[in-house]
Amino acid sequence: MDGIIVVNKPQNFTSFDVVAVMRRLCGQKKIGHTGTLDPMATGVLPLLLGNAAKAQDILPDSDKEYVAQFKLGLVTDTLDIWGEVKAENEVCAGLGELNEIIPKYTGEIFQTPPMFSAVKKDGVRLYDLARRGIEVEREARKVTVSKLKLLTYDEESFSGQLLVSCSKGTYIRTLIDDIGRELGCGAVMTSLVRTRACGFSLEDSVTLDEIRKITEEGSDPQKAEGFLRTCDSLFEVYRRIDVSEKQAFRFLNGNPLDIARTALKRGCEDGEIVRVYGGGVFLGLGKAESESGLVRMFKLFSQRC
Repeated sequence: MDGIIVVNKPQNFTSFDVVAVMRRLCGQKKIGHTGTLDPMATGVLPLLLGNAAKAQDILPDSDKEYVAQFKLGLVTDTLDIWGEVKAENEVCAGLGELNEIIPKYTGEIFQTPPMFSAVKKDGVRLYDLARRGIEVEREARKVTVSKLKLLTYDEESFSGQLLVSCSKGTYIRTLIDDIGRELGCGAVMTSLVRTRACGFSLEDSVTLDEIRKITEEGSDPQKAEGFLRTCDSLFEVYRRIDVSEKQAFRFLNGNPLDIARTALKRGCEDGEIVRVYGGGVFLGLGKAESESGLVRMFKLFSQRC
């Protein structure tokens, strides 16, 4: 099977747990995912099956969207409600203070990865060090928070809900912890749902139980194809060009195409990436070079010759 299955990851599963389950259910070894979700988080986890795994490093849309719940007045070692409580503080901040601070964390910001994370330090995962009680210096990373909106806030329980749209590599736990630090009382994440990833939403996703039910009825892994989305659905932001049978053969063998003999002759940008189709079949991605007048193969997704 080649394509994408968008899974609604359940709580208490790691992203790798989901991949392992899907390998068994689909009878397929080659499966990758597009971004780790913490075990306690739920939501959109696009899985790349077969040839679609080639897209892992070239996704045009790697931004994510989350709905996160938080509680002020607590500090834990994991920055979420499931960690060891390090401090319980009085909360003096109200809705007004929250609305004042939130805009400061929109746009390009720097984050220090939490100790309980999969980031490596000298070849060792930070969470492995954290479990041994070791804390090390971490370099702050630049991330982009394109949208940060306070959806709800209850001044009696000091808890609320945030909508966050952000770039790949953004830690929502850290974002909430940073806001809590600035308020002077601390804050922890109490739940996290990824609502969008790689252009797919929760409405596009299926649960493991749904996949398990259809594949285990008759023990036919191929039944999972009913949930499969095509590889080219990852690249819909790029223009489509259709080529002749001869051009398709050239492209599949790594040879460039003459821009003047494609739909790009009407105009294209230098370096523009396009989806290339032959006989209605998605062949792969090409990159236009205005100076040379060629469309060079960027990434193949079809083995057809």
